[in-house]
Amino acid sequence: MKGRFDKNYTDKGYRMHYNKPEPFPYLSKQVYQFKIELLEIAPVIWRRIQVLPLANMWDLHVAIQDAMGWTDSHLHHFEIRKKGKRQADHIGIPDFERSTDLQEVYPGWEIPIYQYFDELGKEAEYLYDYGDHWVHRVILEGYLHKGKGVKYPVCLDGERACPPEDCGGINGYSDLLRILADPADEEFDETLTWAGKNWDPEVFHPDQVRFDNPYKRWVYAFLTHD
Repeated sequence: MKGRFDKNYTDKGYRMHYNKPEPFPYLSKQVYQFKIELLEIAPVIWRRIQVLPLANMWDLHVAIQDAMGWTDSHLHHFEIRKKGKRQADHIGIPDFERSTDLQEVYPGWEIPIYQYFDELGKEAEYLYDYGDHWVHRVILEGYLHKGKGVKYPVCLDGERACPPEDCGGINGYSDLLRILADPADEEFDETLTWAGKNWDPEVFHPDQVRFDNPYKRWVYAFLTHD
């Protein structure tokens, strides 16, 4: 069956096109408010952010990465259903070579967030790092008026630090916390050095979040070559 983005597979390679949606008057004065929760960890690690509705799904991915504290070092995708559809679409980084028979992943940089987050309470799963398998719940909490002079996205609130990258997923994170809670553990010094002496799993400061330019990150990730 013909794929939705078959046009991007060409004889010269995958066609890369970063899409900025056409402005709509009713969206130009709005912001979308999202809550992001990292699943299977208690107490929950969460963030609340606001994003412009004319962002694409890659822009949202970058905002989630920066708000959570991840380093965007691994693959990702969203799983979200369009209204009236039974099966969730996968949106993120495509398989450029079509090397697997897995469900097609649509290019997030070509898809506006408003095409999928089209009603309050709409949820998506956001999977980051296919090895450690971090699963997030992304919830559209509200449509709000755009603040005068505010540079979006912004992080409003949240709790607890993001797990360190490559710590081994849920089980590895649990082991990390157990070791760091016991200075007598034989692995304590090595683990503390690896995690960083300033890393505190209970501390998060929303005012310290800095958001990268998603287009520049896209160019660096996909168009910059040695």
